[in-house]
Amino acid sequence: MTQLEELRLMAKIAHLYYERQMKQSEIAQQLDVSQATISRLLKRAEDEKIVRTTVSMPVGVYADLEEELRAVFGLKEVIIAHCLQDDDEYIKRAIGGAAAFYVESTLKKNEIIGISSWSSTLLQMVEAMHPLSRKLDVQVVQILGGLGNPEAAIHANRLNERLSRLINGSARFLLAPGVVGSMEARQILLEDPYVKAVVDLFDHMTLALVGIGGVEPSYMLASSGNTFSTDELEFLKNAGAVGDICLQFFDADGNPVRTGLTDRVIAISLDQLRCVERTVGLAGGQRKTAAIHGALQGKWINILITDRFTAERLLHPS
Repeated sequence: MTQLEELRLMAKIAHLYYERQMKQSEIAQQLDVSQATISRLLKRAEDEKIVRTTVSMPVGVYADLEEELRAVFGLKEVIIAHCLQDDDEYIKRAIGGAAAFYVESTLKKNEIIGISSWSSTLLQMVEAMHPLSRKLDVQVVQILGGLGNPEAAIHANRLNERLSRLINGSARFLLAPGVVGSMEARQILLEDPYVKAVVDLFDHMTLALVGIGGVEPSYMLASSGNTFSTDELEFLKNAGAVGDICLQFFDADGNPVRTGLTDRVIAISLDQLRCVERTVGLAGGQRKTAAIHGALQGKWINILITDRFTAERLLHPS
């Protein structure tokens, strides 16, 4: 077979396979050649540039940006939600919807899911989720103390309870405040058998869903009473803190900012989060960009769900 004849055959096979949507076995029968030859020549057609595969991304899909962000920060996965405007409330809804689909699509049997209760973005995720019909025997564990202002606690309880119902799981509540008055008070609460039973699950979690906050608490967290005073927050800023996950603070390079305040927090630790197979951070917006960058630098999360505006800022800081 001369080169021109082989090229002609390759082009014919490629036309039948890609444009006429014929099976390899059908082409082999029509052309009276073996299926092995069809397969080999289809591969050659790619090598000879007769066939060129292109992927046309739908509007609102940012695969290249996701891959770039994943590679730069060494993440397991990045999901970028489609947002038309760089607005905090719009961004929360978009991230929440993307996170809902991620959880619905990837949840496995017998997962132990840790969730930060005082995140409005996580609340948006739960509101966007659809009930799962399959029985997965999962547990939903509160990883930041949930007692506080009764009105705000309703939101935290709704988040945990609704998520566990949606995925046919059981909810485990951390019956303690997120912030207590002293290290001694924290130790007493950690010895409570109900609190201890939940805290012991922190080392066995397979999936953690967390918000990433700036030093200044969100409205939801501030209204819960589970935060520090203005002077204490100023102290954290002066110590270099740029953000937190579950009230565990870190600086711009991702290093933990450990102070006496750390000993008053009842929550999962950063080191424990790092050991979770999938730690998913949900956050976006101008106000949280520095905190998200710090969390990525510290590798406190390995999956990020954010918006396209924040993704661009993380890759190209001004």
